[in-house]
Amino acid sequence: MEEELANLSLLDDEEEAFQEEALVVERTYQFCLVGRCLTDSVVHFPSLRNTMADLWHPIGGICITDLGEKRYLFQFFS
Repeated sequence: MEEELANLSLLDDEEEAFQEEALVVERTYQFCLVGRCLTDSVVHFPSLRNTMADLWHPIGGICITDLGEKRYLFQFFS
């Protein structure tokens, strides 16, 4: 498996799809993480949001947004 992963590369077409203006991305998503639930069962988003906020309880607060397909955006404010 390690050999297969070592040979992964992006094509030129794929690299263009991910390019954005650095200043806009830097300000908007400066303290953000994207997470994914690795489970086949249904994820109850309000419970997940409350549990993660209680576990982390950052000083400046946190905003958790459902991005769909069991992906979540965690935005920290400090």
